Amino acid sequence: MILIADSGSTKTAWTFVEDPSRVISTQGINPFQQDEGAICAILQHELLPALGEKAASIQEIHFYGAGCTPEKAPIVATALRATISTTARINVESDMLGAARGLCGRQPGIVCILGTGSNSCYYDGRNLHPGIPALGYILGDEGSGAYIGKRLVGDILKRQLSDDLVRLFFDETHETQASIIQKVYREPLPNRFLASLSPFCARHRQHPAIHAFLLDCFSQFFLRNILPLPHGQVHFVGSIAHYYRNELTEAAALQGYTVGTILQSPLEGLVKYHQEED
Repeated sequence: MILIADSGSTKTAWTFVEDPSRVISTQGINPFQQDEGAICAILQHELLPALGEKAASIQEIHFYGAGCTPEKAPIVATALRATISTTARINVESDMLGAARGLCGRQPGIVCILGTGSNSCYYDGRNLHPGIPALGYILGDEGSGAYIGKRLVGDILKRQLSDDLVRLFFDETHETQASIIQKVYREPLPNRFLASLSPFCARHRQHPAIHAFLLDCFSQFFLRNILPLPHGQVHFVGSIAHYYRNELTEAAALQGYTVGTILQSPLEGLVKYHQEED
């Protein structure tokens, strides 16, 4: 059997090419943020019990994940080999290649990820041609959940938004300035925490200030990441692209782009890609 994984920094979705209707969810795996031991713990405690007897029949594993650069991919491969299968053929690739194969198959296109983090590239139907580096949630990741959350709390704490929105934010999130500082600067995985604040914008997207805020967040993604790429229709995958598709499409139009396919997850397309590969 062939096991496929689509992993972001927040969650990982797993399925079998032979049984794509069954999807297993675990927490995210990112070798830039977690060492081999932490990844093995996720696999042992969250994935293996869900796989059950099927674990013994796995012949191939195709893992597409955030942070899986050529330098970091071996960390994930070693963890998979140590916990899931010592004999299966294991391929670990970037989430960007997973998005490209899931969205475009073997056709060319501009491919983007908007989830906890963000990324973009041109895909020629076989290989990726990266443009501007994503740079992570501190230096980049424009348009992502972490970026939206980072800008939102900055505007809230510096009172750049109206008093009614500031009160709503603290009432709904139950956060304080002290708790935000603690979670951003002193606790692990601050990008996940920041991304967890972005649903506040979804709940209040009709407020003119929030609408303008979202348009600017997504416009910054196009200006700073898509502008240097070959001009054409832009395809997206990820939870932020999915839930904010209206604002994303509006921002694209403001910057002179048209949005093509938007998928919450590339998993279905990846299953089809690997079925055709066989």
